[in-house]
Amino acid sequence: MKTRRVIICGAAGRDFHNFNVLYRNNPNVKVIAFTATQIPNIDGRKYPAELAGSHYPDGIPIYAESELAELIVKHQVNEVLFSYSDVTYTHVMQIGAIAQAAGAKFSVASPTRTMVESVKPVVSVCAVRTGCGKSQTSRIVSDVLTNMGKKVVAIRHPMPYGDLVAQKVQRFASVEDLKKHKCTIEEMEEYEPHIDRGRVIYAGVDYEAIVREAEKEADIILWDGGNNDTPFYKADLEIVVVDPHRVGHELLYYPGQVNFLRADVIVINKVDSASTEDVVKLEAHIKLHNPKATVIKANSKLILDAPDVIKDKKVLVVEDGPTLTHGEMKYGAGVVAAKKYGAAEIIDPRPYTTGTISETFEKYPEIGTLLPAMGYGEKQIQDLQDTINKVQCDSVVIGTPIDLNRIVSIDKPTVRVQYELDEITSPNLKTILTEKFS
Repeated sequence: MKTRRVIICGAAGRDFHNFNVLYRNNPNVKVIAFTATQIPNIDGRKYPAELAGSHYPDGIPIYAESELAELIVKHQVNEVLFSYSDVTYTHVMQIGAIAQAAGAKFSVASPTRTMVESVKPVVSVCAVRTGCGKSQTSRIVSDVLTNMGKKVVAIRHPMPYGDLVAQKVQRFASVEDLKKHKCTIEEMEEYEPHIDRGRVIYAGVDYEAIVREAEKEADIILWDGGNNDTPFYKADLEIVVVDPHRVGHELLYYPGQVNFLRADVIVINKVDSASTEDVVKLEAHIKLHNPKATVIKANSKLILDAPDVIKDKKVLVVEDGPTLTHGEMKYGAGVVAAKKYGAAEIIDPRPYTTGTISETFEKYPEIGTLLPAMGYGEKQIQDLQDTINKVQCDSVVIGTPIDLNRIVSIDKPTVRVQYELDEITSPNLKTILTEKFS
């Protein structure tokens, strides 16, 4: 059989997983390269030989996605496999057009073919877009199962932006583990809430190796998905979160619609801050496209540690980075809290940005008068700190899932805004999980 020459388009996550499960041990496929986008500073590296396997003694190079057409021609590539998430169908097929114009087949992988099977029961929590409220849903699922007497171990969608060999299998059980593994702000936002609840969470690069470690200490595996990607594991129950603030996106973004159509349970989050009209539209879409799914409505309940820091103050609002950038949200929990608790004004950070934070606004100009908590490395964390401290405001509203004061030094009063899922309909997650796993 003639060897198939493949390029995998990715963003340091799903692309590596697809390679590991589909191609690493396949002698009939030669992966020529990965291309990278979405995340800063991940091109120009290699997927290392230690992870790539015996067919790739020199590892696999990672190039910028902008070089895709040139790479196809230069290396006589037969196929381009699209392997990243939270993008429009237009974006997917623009990459497809580039691949096909250069002479290659364009494809996406079947989710079921890339799902690793666990010997333990698996619950997956995914979403149709970044920023729907998947993480707060995961926390409720974990709480319910723990209260049932189950040992829950979470496995998080990958964010391996550092030393890939060192990140093959990562286990987090304490804040010290976050420091040990040199986590970015984006990683800490996902891991820290589990740690705060006394739970163990795994992540890394090789997700079959990861689940085998997690199985040693778990009664139930909780797949805590990322972006709007599909699960890496075959799940016994698929829970998917949708956002009425972006009604229609569940039908327009890849692979969020795949999650939407596969879901056993659909959680409509943020009902308290969305319009009734948009909630009704979303319910109609569910009834039309996935009538088998059980629907739960929920509020996103705000919890503030110092609400007096907001009232009548000029505030800077810092929100979750990925939600504002490729998630395309115009606001998050920080803005909701600022308005609810009577801020005099939300200050525009753009005149004060520094370094890589300025570059983020250039790449995502639609962010507007909010500051995304970008932290892909020490330089960007320093730029974030410098920007916050330059802004002329009375106080800072922190709407990220982590305690940002632990990461950067802020010279103004701060209020931390946390948010929890508050289910308002029946059946709820407790009912469903108890019936499924008791």
